[in-house]
Amino acid sequence: MAAAFELDLAVQDFVRAPFRKMLIDGEWVAAASGKTFDTVNPASGEVLAHVAEGDAEDIERAVRAARRAFDHDGWSTSKPGDRMRILLRLADLIDSNAHELAQLETLDNGKSINESLNVDIPSAANTFRYYAGWVDKAYGQTIPSDPEFFNFTLREPVGVCGQIIPWNFPLLMAAWKLGPALACGNTVVLKPAEQTPLTALRLGELLMEAGLPKGVVNIVPGYGPTAGGALVRHPLVDKIAFTGSTEVGKEIHRETAGTLKRVSLELGGKSPNIVFADANVEDAVQGALMGVFFNQGQVCCAGTRLFVEQKLHDEFAATLAKHAGGMQQGPGMDPATRVGPLVSKEQLDRVTSYLEIGKKEGAKAVAGGERNTGKGLEQGYFVKPTVFTGVKNDMRIAQEEIFGPVVSVIPFKDESDAVLQGNNTFYGLAAGVWTRDVSKAHRVARAIRAGTLWINCYNVFGASAPFGGYKQSGYGRELGSYSIDLYTQIKTVWMRL
Repeated sequence: MAAAFELDLAVQDFVRAPFRKMLIDGEWVAAASGKTFDTVNPASGEVLAHVAEGDAEDIERAVRAARRAFDHDGWSTSKPGDRMRILLRLADLIDSNAHELAQLETLDNGKSINESLNVDIPSAANTFRYYAGWVDKAYGQTIPSDPEFFNFTLREPVGVCGQIIPWNFPLLMAAWKLGPALACGNTVVLKPAEQTPLTALRLGELLMEAGLPKGVVNIVPGYGPTAGGALVRHPLVDKIAFTGSTEVGKEIHRETAGTLKRVSLELGGKSPNIVFADANVEDAVQGALMGVFFNQGQVCCAGTRLFVEQKLHDEFAATLAKHAGGMQQGPGMDPATRVGPLVSKEQLDRVTSYLEIGKKEGAKAVAGGERNTGKGLEQGYFVKPTVFTGVKNDMRIAQEEIFGPVVSVIPFKDESDAVLQGNNTFYGLAAGVWTRDVSKAHRVARAIRAGTLWINCYNVFGASAPFGGYKQSGYGRELGSYSIDLYTQIKTVWMRL
């Protein structure tokens, strides 16, 4: 077990620095205020590292650097091949430093080292590699016109992009935003979540090593109301990309009205995962477990409303509860861990409060339902994998995003009832359907109002497949060719011949 927790020397050196600085204009600098904040290991509650605390003055410096890099230093007009080589070099550097990055991610976020090493880190590298391929393929068009004219379009970068990254997939979400932004010739000020800034800062070092010119990417850790708010309001920022809660997304939407900067929002979810009686039950149980307990349920598209056809409901809930109760919980650095701690004390308090709300509403916890304070876990932010039955779709635990390892099992009568209940939410990020009936699967996939629909699987992603929400789950699509639209604007040119 000692070997399982042994950290790479590079990781030890990274977290033992007096404090981690921010990246502005190609230099690692302290905050203008001199302030730092602590980032905490959620498995132990202990301080992991000290990080420079950026605020409005640091955002000002970073935006000015990004503006200059875009307007005057040539990044926006650089040769496509140059941008491509940098992104490919960055992807290779992520791969070659994968073990270090995975350990930093797990220490900072709490997630299983297996998830970090086998999902987050390689997916981040693949995202940069995918967008390297888009650098020379973001074409304009020629448009048929009067013969006296030549009419065509240019696809140009938006400009300075403010990118605000969540704490649940810190490195991967940075890659989702940085990849297309850089491929299209934009410059960036990136604010990582204050709970999990370490891999973003390490990524900044790799960007410099990959040959990115100074000022093209600036990384300013800090708190949302100060650093994040200053970035959103800054008049020299042309676009904001945000992944996080719906509440904060609405605030960003209001704040950007004054400057009319472009905005893309990937927000919360309360996704329906619908299991019909004709489904492969074993596969559906495993899919439901993956759908809600992956990354401790701290996933915006988690299938937290598990709708099961009435005649299968009791059997399915009992089997799910048995599996949930048997999932090993512990520090993420233990390779045997399947469910790690929540990211912070704040998140622990939020999730445990919803456990009590569910019980008061009349739901029954047939698995979990409480904080895990077992041996060695007392100081960490652990909540047992929880399965609630006796849930009605109008209960708070069925309507409000908990963002923890909590699933509500809800019965439905038939296909029409499944769609009706599934769509009865303010959210529309994702959904799942489990059935052997291909026609039924297609009907439900069309009827559910969500940006991603999984059939007989869950939580499957790819860099080429768009991801984003309906309704209050946000707007805009990340990944695939659709992300190119987020980071470019179209110019029409008329030339008299």
